[in-house]
Amino acid sequence: MATTTAQDRAFFGHPRGLSTLFFTEMWERFSYYGMRALLLLYMTAPLSAGGLGFDAADGGAIYGLYTSMVYLATLPGGWIADRLIGPRRAVLYGGLTIAAGHFSMALSSLSTFYLGLFLIVIGTGLLKGNVSVIVGKLYSQGDNRRDAGFSIFYMGINLGAFIAPLICGYLGQQINWHLGFAAAGVGMTAGVIQYVLGARNLGDAGQLPAPGTPEQVANWRRQAQIAGGILVAVVLIVGVGGYTGLVPISARQVADAAGVLLLVVTVGFFGWLYSSGEWTPEERKRLYVIGVLFLAASLFWSVFEQAGSTLNLFADRNTYNNFFGFDFPSSWFQSMNSLFLIIFAPVMAWLWVGMSSKGKEPSSPMKFGWGLLFVGLGFLILIPPAQASGQLASPMWLTATYFLHTIGELCLSPVGLSAMTVLAPPRIGGLMMGIWFLATSVGNFIGGRVAGLYESFALPSLFGAVGGFAIAAGLILMIAAPAMRKLMPAQVSKAA
Repeated sequence: MATTTAQDRAFFGHPRGLSTLFFTEMWERFSYYGMRALLLLYMTAPLSAGGLGFDAADGGAIYGLYTSMVYLATLPGGWIADRLIGPRRAVLYGGLTIAAGHFSMALSSLSTFYLGLFLIVIGTGLLKGNVSVIVGKLYSQGDNRRDAGFSIFYMGINLGAFIAPLICGYLGQQINWHLGFAAAGVGMTAGVIQYVLGARNLGDAGQLPAPGTPEQVANWRRQAQIAGGILVAVVLIVGVGGYTGLVPISARQVADAAGVLLLVVTVGFFGWLYSSGEWTPEERKRLYVIGVLFLAASLFWSVFEQAGSTLNLFADRNTYNNFFGFDFPSSWFQSMNSLFLIIFAPVMAWLWVGMSSKGKEPSSPMKFGWGLLFVGLGFLILIPPAQASGQLASPMWLTATYFLHTIGELCLSPVGLSAMTVLAPPRIGGLMMGIWFLATSVGNFIGGRVAGLYESFALPSLFGAVGGFAIAAGLILMIAAPAMRKLMPAQVSKAA
């Protein structure tokens, strides 16, 4: 239920609370993408340059583990908010924890580096999904401003992601790695401060958790305490044991274990989904489509999210980072995607509306197929510069790659979010949105492991394999799209 009225139009015609959440998410994404732009570069930089001196295999494993856990943590983060503390406090606690994580990484110590990654994962799990929940609660049912409000909110995400590499990347690569990490922490701190000061604009949106009986609340608390105790025990065993050498656990082994966890969670969830007898025949058809779209999204993100890993290494080691005589940090390429999103998102929205008015808009599976084609092409066009042995590539090659990847993202990401809301049975709608984040988690993990092959595979072969696999998957999905369209409701079953 909304906590604002239709008369509240103080922020570009929207509830004034949207401005608070806009800047909260902007600064959170600033901190995330600012640190992400430096993460693998810092880990693989030699000790003499202030880095950790990891090889690409170890660095890629840790990078994939971190980025996948960030999105996986949104599942327990949403549960904690729904059952125990409410979205409002979850966002506040999450922001404080994220800032502590970045400042921990600002210290020159391997142990504080790992501690920082852990804290950012926990904090992002609490903040990321719940801040979007509060945005939805600003509007009443039937308020036609809702979609436009989320579009404005999404612009805050892209604004933070665009600015972050320019500032944190420059400070980290040109001055000191840890100064770049500290800048990310300053950004999140600014987000928390304005969130607290602007809380009065939110009314009671997201203030309380879902109602429950005293017995239910007590049971939820016990479950949280047990899960928290297990998490602390695992962290102590892995962290303290690995640091002291009492338990010989490497970072790559931890990443391997996380991969097994992701596999178990994914297979377990879909196993339950398809074996349950509670679905109607119509709902079961939709769930089959969700399963295919989940696989397609996981494959897409496994390629797309190599922006911070494989493509980041290519920008740093194999690209001539100079534009009209101006030398720039390789991490600045990380701003390309957000810049292209800001420019082309309205164009793509206009294109879909125009095609829909003529009855020619592609179905969701067909759009997913196009997304995979574009992201695959983005890697294939890097094969020629990768073959130029001993020569640095022009920055225009990576610019073209990020352009194609952005078009692919616009074909898949907003379409996938919309499709999930329509395809999911209403009684598990929130859970299915969590599964959308799980696809991102799986993709990030795979993408990080692929980056680990950067030093052991010839780059043309690596880029060709990644791009070719994505294109093949896209073509298969496009062939299957007409059959999938028959299983979908009219809202998302457009002409293919």
